[in-house]
Amino acid sequence: MASLVMILALTGCTAMLHLPDEAPEAEPSVSLAEDWQGDGGMGLNAAETGWQAYFPDPQLQLLIESSLVNNRDLRLAALRVAEARAAYGIQRADHLPTVSLGGQAARSRVPGDLTLTGQPATGNQFDAFVGISSWELDLWGRVASLEDAALQSYFSTAAAQQAMHLALVTEVASAYLGLRELDARIDIARQTVASREESLRIFRRRTDVGSSSRLELTQVETLLTQAKLLTAQLEQTRASQAHYLDLLVGTPVSSTLEPTGGLLEESFPPLAAGVPSEALMSRPDIIASEFNLRAARANIDAARAAFFPKISLTGRMGLASSKLENLVDPDSNNAWTFAPSVSIPIFDAGRLRNNLDVAEIRQNAAIANYEKTIQVAFREVADALSSQSWLNEQQSIMTEALTVQEERSRLARLRYESGAATYLQVLDAERDLLTTQQQVIQVQAALMISQVSLYAALGGGSQVLQSEITDR
Repeated sequence: MASLVMILALTGCTAMLHLPDEAPEAEPSVSLAEDWQGDGGMGLNAAETGWQAYFPDPQLQLLIESSLVNNRDLRLAALRVAEARAAYGIQRADHLPTVSLGGQAARSRVPGDLTLTGQPATGNQFDAFVGISSWELDLWGRVASLEDAALQSYFSTAAAQQAMHLALVTEVASAYLGLRELDARIDIARQTVASREESLRIFRRRTDVGSSSRLELTQVETLLTQAKLLTAQLEQTRASQAHYLDLLVGTPVSSTLEPTGGLLEESFPPLAAGVPSEALMSRPDIIASEFNLRAARANIDAARAAFFPKISLTGRMGLASSKLENLVDPDSNNAWTFAPSVSIPIFDAGRLRNNLDVAEIRQNAAIANYEKTIQVAFREVADALSSQSWLNEQQSIMTEALTVQEERSRLARLRYESGAATYLQVLDAERDLLTTQQQVIQVQAALMISQVSLYAALGGGSQVLQSEITDR
């Protein structure tokens, strides 16, 4: 034992001579504005507001619930979490020795020219033992650092699953609103087609009796074909949107949705953006990046510890005998072996140095990714806030524009009926009215989708989800 202690001391000193200088720990550096440009607003804390409370529409809630059960991307995220948990369990097991129970029986013959008597000898050997195979003594923290890296990777994967959960909820909500927008626009287009078909019927009769010209009839036909073309285009877009919603939910559901005839009349609850440095820390993607950074730092510690001697213990104890019936006699047949080993890195062609360099480079990459994630998150919140501000103004403007276009269309038709204007003015007014009606719906939908985007950018429901996972 004294010789083993001396070997450890000498090898420790030898390893220290080859250990590279420890580099200062790199830290992320991200500059954020002290406040949001735009209306940060007073309202609910997004991270503390579950999606059930934020999305009140019953149909939308059913879609989200179904997607959380059937979506394949979310299933893959859950499997990655399970894989990371198992990998952490494997790494944690390296702290403890592997104990095995075994036994063997052997019969051998030795030629006479190899024995002292000059006669061939035949013998038996029976063993039963409990053994430890190559258990590393973690004197320098290498195994502990690898365990910590696996733990941080597991936490990162779990946070990434929460990010996927939030992304799926908001994607389903946005796709549903997009479908509702198209339904509203198709409804207006169909009403316009029906109105213009009636106008065409009237103008055909008027043309037959000579009260309207053939040119005016073709102008009415032009209005009708434009409305029909718009309806067909919107139907095509709606079919693609429905297929996308089915993909997100993981099962065909778009055909079962009840028609609503328009967008949601109520708006979503207002959200408080808060201070950027605090609001962004609720986002699960930022939390995942932070755990990735911690895992990279732990891997650096493991790479540095590899420069020290690796000390392993191997041994076994049990019973041995040349006769099977005597094997159970513990007084005379005790047998044991104890074989500590020391591996000292002397020359490895730069392998350990390069492993450490790789670990440090990966840490720098993790820092860059962490910084980028925060910057992207800041932009997403800022974009959502500015979108809400400008879309509210656009909605007000479009409401006024719709009123003006409706009045223009009415006056143009009155002037035509009184003979003060040509039907070309009615044609222009009707075409602009349909365009404005479509734009009003589009702005309304964009405003609601921006509210969904703000909920996602602020880490909507992340704290609620985390508490649910903790309680399981």
